[in-house]
Amino acid sequence: MPSTDMPSTTIDDAALAAFRGAFRGELILPGDTDYEEGRRIWNGTIDKHPALIARCTGTDDVVAAVGFARTQGLLVAVRGGGHSMAGHSTCDGGIVIDLSPMSAVRVSRARRRARVQGGCLLGAFDTATQAHMLATPAGVVSHTGLGGLVLGGGFGWLSRKYGLSIDNLVRAEVVTADGRVLTASDTENTELFWGLRGGGGNFGVVTEFEFALHEVGPVRFASAYFSLDEGRHVLRAWRDHMAKAPDELSWECYLRLAPPLPELPEDLRGKPVICAMGCWVGDPHEGERQLETFLTCGKPYGLTKATLPYRALQAYSFPGAVVPDRIYTKSGYMTELTEDAIDVALSHASRLTSPFSQLELLYLAGAVARVPDEATAYANRRSPFVINLASAWMKPIEDEQHIRWARQGFEAFGPHLSRGGYVNFMNPGEAGRTEDSYGRAKFARLQALKAEYDPANLFRLNANIVPAPR
Repeated sequence: MPSTDMPSTTIDDAALAAFRGAFRGELILPGDTDYEEGRRIWNGTIDKHPALIARCTGTDDVVAAVGFARTQGLLVAVRGGGHSMAGHSTCDGGIVIDLSPMSAVRVSRARRRARVQGGCLLGAFDTATQAHMLATPAGVVSHTGLGGLVLGGGFGWLSRKYGLSIDNLVRAEVVTADGRVLTASDTENTELFWGLRGGGGNFGVVTEFEFALHEVGPVRFASAYFSLDEGRHVLRAWRDHMAKAPDELSWECYLRLAPPLPELPEDLRGKPVICAMGCWVGDPHEGERQLETFLTCGKPYGLTKATLPYRALQAYSFPGAVVPDRIYTKSGYMTELTEDAIDVALSHASRLTSPFSQLELLYLAGAVARVPDEATAYANRRSPFVINLASAWMKPIEDEQHIRWARQGFEAFGPHLSRGGYVNFMNPGEAGRTEDSYGRAKFARLQALKAEYDPANLFRLNANIVPAPR
């Protein structure tokens, strides 16, 4: 039977001494100087105290840490960038396998390939690949860990043109629960490779990824704010335009409170607005023409246009310079954006509770939808609209009101949502959505894979797939 989530806090001293002798990285215990900093993660609503933090320097360290956790019966959390919305990159009473020292990127310009260690952040990855004018699809926040994002699917500015992150993954090095180091690809351990592409961290610790890269030069970018009074017209125009847009165009809508920017009218600041952001991946001159759509869907305020390196886009996702400490999200997919769904979006955006929160409306399709559904574990390729109610704030005393905003919005969108959700956006209380997110057939296949590679469910701090009974 799979083990439970009950943490263990008792570590055998002799076993710890042996582990320390075999481990080249840094082991941090409660009371050590770096413990308080080391246990904190991006989402401040998660406050946990691991018994041990193992900062790994390479694959051998990961093998040793997994072996120690297995023999000591420790709960395991794997940390890359510490960005897990649900707090899966830390734990109470267990071990955090911290990959952050493993951040090397090696780029082959000739082969258009990048080999990336499991603890690399998106910003470092983009910087290394863009030095050769290359890139591959990833997220939109530079301090996100690459590993966790990729294993859940991974989408961003390049996805309509080049697909999900997993669609560009060609090989992965994985440390499994029994301590083996396996290579997964289209020719080796192919079923494991299928499951890694969308199945989250259920099957082991990925210590190295290899990606195919694409030529990505300067992109044309535009952003503008529109009053919520024009919201219906703006969202209709967005929906209708993206249904026929070229793959090179990404256009997203963020419903948020207008920040105190000098280019925005004073009477708009602090009020609900639609921030439209568009990116053209290709010839910037053609991008300028394509992005003119921004000017025809309403009266734009604070219009910004720029031709800039792709990597510079990663800083545009947050509404202000201050990064919020506390995060809670509710998300889902929609096959279409109906008039009723637009009503829900505008109504709920009018009740925003924090200047850091936003209702995100994203549009995928393009290359994402052209990959056969059965090719990877990722689901919902045929639902182009992603809705994410991202509540963010600073003070713990305000937790209840901001969490309520996200939950109420998700409930209101309920009738318009397709099956499941994006596992990377799930919050701590959504374990029950995992099976629905993959669908019955894929989930059964993933359970069988889990039973083969992690029958005791050692790696269960994730959107967990419980092993199929044997």
